[in-house]
Amino acid sequence: MKVYFSLFYIRVLNGLQYRTVVIGAILTRFVWGMMEILAFNALYRTDGTAFVMTFSETVSYIWMQQALYVLFQVVYSDREIVASINDGSVAYELVRPIKLYNNWFAQCMANRISPTLLNCMPVLIIAALVQPKYRIHFPPSVNLVLFLISAILALALVVALALIMHISMFYTTSPRGIRIIVTAVTTFFSGGIIPLPYFPEHVLAIVELLPFASMQSTPLLIYSGSLTSGEVVQSIGIQCVWLLVLIVIGRVLMKRTLSRVVVQGG
Repeated sequence: MKVYFSLFYIRVLNGLQYRTVVIGAILTRFVWGMMEILAFNALYRTDGTAFVMTFSETVSYIWMQQALYVLFQVVYSDREIVASINDGSVAYELVRPIKLYNNWFAQCMANRISPTLLNCMPVLIIAALVQPKYRIHFPPSVNLVLFLISAILALALVVALALIMHISMFYTTSPRGIRIIVTAVTTFFSGGIIPLPYFPEHVLAIVELLPFASMQSTPLLIYSGSLTSGEVVQSIGIQCVWLLVLIVIGRVLMKRTLSRVVVQGG
């Protein structure tokens, strides 16, 4: 375990070097978040009672979503992993005295945490200084703790699904198609485009049981205060179940795939 923590720590430090990119990322997240909020504001001005979430809850949902944008992305900059599969350099990793699944898990987590550490606080500070109507609201301490627990589980779920996606690339000639499909599906069904409570009830009942909802929607709804205490416990329980399922699937797929891997070249 110490080895994987060291790999994780090194990857985080490596990601923190790119500070010049932070300004552009912060501006992008602020502008995009503000555009979304203004769009929802126009909808709420017509009939605010027609929506399940209040406008204040929606605003908090959007700002926190922008602050943790990278953390909840299944398809992100895991270039080293994708490259090692394409060029066969994964063979070097197989001869090392570490488990490839655990190594990749640590890499993927670090790749998402390091930019989040740089972007999160500036975005939240800006979100707390805008006009009161469009300002993020901070939840009670209990909700905040539950949100942090749920966010950690969501990150683990994101990484577990990302690894399944990477493992599937052993069977394809190009990762492009898989990445496009996974991006579209996970973004839509995780509440990345619109919050899941805005979905029709009969659709929402199914979507909430899928792993995608646990990857972004659950922690954000807990933060915004849109869930009751019973719903919070149930949602975190669903996260734990899906995390176990995805990790088991990933490990089984990794074992079967590596037993059939043939590296071409000398």
